[in-house]
Amino acid sequence: MRFRSLVVASLLTVASAIAVAVAFAADGQLTGTVGPGFTIRLLGPDGLAVQRVTPGTYQLAVDDRSPEHNFHLRGAGVDVATAVEDVGSQTFSVTLTDGRYTFVCDPHASTMRGAFDVGSGPPPPPPPPPPAPPPAKKLNASVGPGSTISLRTPVGARVLALKAGAYVVTVRDRTKLHNFHVTGAGVNRKTGVAQLATLTWKLTLKRGKLVFFSDTSPAKLRGTVTVS
Repeated sequence: MRFRSLVVASLLTVASAIAVAVAFAADGQLTGTVGPGFTIRLLGPDGLAVQRVTPGTYQLAVDDRSPEHNFHLRGAGVDVATAVEDVGSQTFSVTLTDGRYTFVCDPHASTMRGAFDVGSGPPPPPPPPPPAPPPAKKLNASVGPGSTISLRTPVGARVLALKAGAYVVTVRDRTKLHNFHVTGAGVNRKTGVAQLATLTWKLTLKRGKLVFFSDTSPAKLRGTVTVS
C-alpha cells in the first residue's frame, strides 16, 4: 500500500508539473528590454518585435538595463512598470484584451515608446474622400457693340485654345443686331437676337473644336477654339 501511495503521489506531481508547463506555454511570454542607451523593445516568443498578439494572459519578462529609464506597459486592464532607478529583471503577469497597448520609458516617453495591437485590432480607416474637382475657370464672352464678337480670358487675352474641364462664362450681349452662340462637344448655348443682357453660363468643355458665332452673321462674326 505504501508503495502504491508513493507511485500515485509521484504521478500526481508529474501531472501537475505537466499542467503548469502546458498552461504557461498556452499563455505565452513577452520580453521587454529597456537600455542601455535610449532603446526600448518588446519581443514575442519568436524573438521578433511584437506587432500583434492574440488576447490572453502573458508573462512579461522585463530586462531593465539602465538606472535612467524604466519599462511601462499600459492599455486596457494593464498598467505595469519597473522603477526608473532599478536595474535588473522583473516579471509581470498581464492579461491582454482586444485593443491597442503602448510601452514607454516614462522619463523619455516622447522618444522611447512603442505600441502593438491585441486581437483583430481596430477596423481600417475609411478610404480618403476623392479629391475635390478643380475650380471652374473663368472666361468672358461678348458680342457687340457693332459687329464684334470675342471670347477672352479674365485678363483680356484672346482665347485660341483651352483645356477640357469646367468653365464659368460671363456673356455680355451688347447689340440688338446679333447674338452670342457657342457650340461644341456637349455644348450648345446662345443668347437671343435683339436681347441686351449679361448672362453667366456654366459649361463643361470636352476635347474637340469649340465654335462661337452670331446667328445673324455666322460667316463674319465667328471664332474657333481648340479644346484639348
